[in-house]
Amino acid sequence: MATLLALLIFVASYVLIMTEKLNRALVALAGGVLLLMTHVYEWKEAFGFIDWETVALLFSMMLLVSITQKTGIFTYMAIRLAQMVKGRPIPLMAVTATFTAVGSAFLNNVTIVLLLVPVLLTLVERLKLPAFPYLLITIFSSNIGGTATLIGDPPNIMIGQAVEHFTFASFIYHLGPVVLLIFAVVLIIFMLLFRKQLTYDRELAGALMQMNAREHLKVSPLLFQSVSVLLLTITGFMLYPFVHMDITTIAVSGALLLLFLTDKELDVEHVFQEVEWVTLFFFMGLFMLVGGLETVGIIDELARGMVWLSGGDLPITSIVMLWSSGLLSGVVDNIPFVAAMIPVVHELQGYGMMNVDPVWWSLALGACLGGNGTLVGASANVVVAGIAASHRQPISFIKFLLYGIPVLILSLVIASIYVYFRYLQPFYS
Repeated sequence: MATLLALLIFVASYVLIMTEKLNRALVALAGGVLLLMTHVYEWKEAFGFIDWETVALLFSMMLLVSITQKTGIFTYMAIRLAQMVKGRPIPLMAVTATFTAVGSAFLNNVTIVLLLVPVLLTLVERLKLPAFPYLLITIFSSNIGGTATLIGDPPNIMIGQAVEHFTFASFIYHLGPVVLLIFAVVLIIFMLLFRKQLTYDRELAGALMQMNAREHLKVSPLLFQSVSVLLLTITGFMLYPFVHMDITTIAVSGALLLLFLTDKELDVEHVFQEVEWVTLFFFMGLFMLVGGLETVGIIDELARGMVWLSGGDLPITSIVMLWSSGLLSGVVDNIPFVAAMIPVVHELQGYGMMNVDPVWWSLALGACLGGNGTLVGASANVVVAGIAASHRQPISFIKFLLYGIPVLILSLVIASIYVYFRYLQPFYS
């Protein structure tokens, strides 16, 4: 009975989220409360399912970005970026996507979209361009770029911690080539797809080239404080394997340091009010919904079903892992899915598989790339949607799905070919 209830509540919540008739955070939280009311789990378990590290990381970065934004530095960067490509929409898309992908690989895709999206929305507003294509390519680039490194996406961090011989260099060596290929293909397709919508306005571009970007920069102690702490935090992200401090602790420390430094200049209560609380509560509700599926064993059954389907054969297991993690991660969020799959991959060695590295790389590729499937498939997607909604540029769940699913399928096809020729071909020769 509990299994049926958990599944019905999960499906009903997702349908309501997709229809967008009600606030998505409200729906997700209501689904979590229904699971409590029907005794699928208790409050203690519910709080245990919420990934508080992810919530704390998002909250901290929102504080850092909110304070830094007051200095005008993002507007300055937006104008300089547009002037660099002379206000041309297609080159702007290419620069934005590349910056997002590279930043997501070496920082963290959630962090990079928090920094970039406010800049991007300012920019497209000045050039009177449609925001949707740029927001879309930002989401896709963040998830694709984040796939390349150990710290780019939360699933990779989890896999890196689960496998002792996987290093930062290992991820770049094994996943970097296919990520570059997928990114290039997706970017070219989107530049061709939206070329008619992204019209070049010579007058607006000319006015933009005449603008003095420095006029929008508020040179004050706040500027130096916020930029210094933000850069310090980002440096901490890049060096976290060496400083033996997790990313969330670095982000929280950075946010607290900046709040202390700006306490006399800014009202802390006002800064807290500017946080994207709807996005944070949506994450909490989503974790509770997926927790219901975990409690009744649905995710574990899915994992065991994959092993049964592959029959313990390494090449088949790798491809099944790639596609199932890719398709399912778009629905149940890749963090809890990867958490359920890690012990399953460890158990594969008990079936006589001595080298399960291809399965690990397939899981990493599928889970990270799967985030592009739906608007709730990855943390970065939800963050971008939240910021866009606050700027009156809402992203429709269904509209995103129309682009997300083809991108996901294309990415998985390319990844399958890569995994086959790099890891699996010797098994068939």
